[in-house]
Amino acid sequence: MEQSMYPSSTKELAKQRTELAPDTMAAFRAFSASVFAEGALSKKNKQLIAVAVAHVTQCPYCIRGHTEAALKQGATDKEVMEAIWVAAEMRAGGAFAHSALALDTMNHVHGTPGD
Repeated sequence: MEQSMYPSSTKELAKQRTELAPDTMAAFRAFSASVFAEGALSKKNKQLIAVAVAHVTQCPYCIRGHTEAALKQGATDKEVMEAIWVAAEMRAGGAFAHSALALDTMNHVHGTPGD
């Protein structure tokens, strides 16, 4: 059987995480509950944002958890996929935008733009 790079998220691991830092875990849970509460953005929209961010940060646990939460908040499969495409564009956009650093370096090394 092939072993995954990421262990399954189990109740035992969650318990261990809480036992090792109970105050921090309680603070994190309160923070998370506050962030994902209904506000200026709906719970569904917040979860769709989280799905997109999870794909950019490439956290497999977050991808699964926030995809499930988005669906539970009423997101459609198409909305989830659209959020993922937004994430993909933003990630590609970052590479495109940062090309200015390479272009600037080339211009400094060569002494002229566009050579």
